[in-house]
Amino acid sequence: MSTKKESKETTTYSPTSSISEQRHSVERVLDETRDNITKSIDEARREIPRNTQAINDYQEHTLQANKEIADSYLESQKEIVNAFQSIFAPYMENGYKDFWYKWASPRTISEIYARTVSNFADNAIVATKIANNAMFANMEAFKTYIQLQKDNANTFSRIAANTAKTFEQTSRDIHASIRQ
Repeated sequence: MSTKKESKETTTYSPTSSISEQRHSVERVLDETRDNITKSIDEARREIPRNTQAINDYQEHTLQANKEIADSYLESQKEIVNAFQSIFAPYMENGYKDFWYKWASPRTISEIYARTVSNFADNAIVATKIANNAMFANMEAFKTYIQLQKDNANTFSRIAANTAKTFEQTSRDIHASIRQ
């Protein structure tokens, strides 16, 4: 049987090199984390045009739908008014002209009704604008909230770093006073 000559290497333990290795390891992990966060943010940033387009599409769709609803409603009202007006207007105006004031004529009533319907359509469009404005206000509020959270996180990070530095300095001062 062959025998192997074993050589034993002795490694001396150095607290300084161990701390340095740990520090380097922690820094490397934190740098990797920073890189991963940067990549995630870049990916999210690339999505902004798509998200913006989705919001624009939503608004365009909403406005177009409101327009179509208003047009359809107004067209049906026009047909209804014309149908009733063509049937009853001549009789009402000729037969009761002496007994009714102008405000009671079918044409006047039709005009008032048409204006009311127009007002309804205008209100629907204004309500959509208000909803969009509320959405944008909420987006601005959220943007402000995110900025506030960023500022708070920076402040807390600074506090934590200062606390760690104070703890480090206090520990060194205590060790120095113990050695004396």
